[in-house]
Amino acid sequence: MGARKRNAAEARKTAQKEKSFAKLNDCPTSPRKMRLVADMIRGKKVDIALAMLRFSTKEAAGRLEKLLLSALANWQAKNEGKRIEDQELYVTDINVDGGRMLKRLRPAPQGRGYRIRKRSNHVTLLVDTKKVAIKESTTQTTA
Repeated sequence: MGARKRNAAEARKTAQKEKSFAKLNDCPTSPRKMRLVADMIRGKKVDIALAMLRFSTKEAAGRLEKLLLSALANWQAKNEGKRIEDQELYVTDINVDGGRMLKRLRPAPQGRGYRIRKRSNHVTLLVDTKKVAIKESTTQTTA
């Protein structure tokens, strides 16, 4: 590996250590259905997002609620002296990417078979204070 690539990888790793996030891999829900719920909580305060997820009727909401609680626990582990209730935490970033697909065959008329694609997804949820999110967005626009 070249020096530039190694330096960039190390910079990414150190930046990743400072962030509080949670990942959910191979969730057996289609990415489209998960994105509907993810768009609902993106940019919201954590307590409002938890309430929205708790009272949503979608199946993906239960999985995202558990993921958000995990991200909050990760934030609390990194910031030991601070309380979650005292901070203004926001869901700063949430990404839903397609995961692996299980391919199955369903019998169809006249000896044919229809292909069924059982989709899954990967979700990454980032929790931080609003001040940090504003700083990052201004540095990205100037760079």
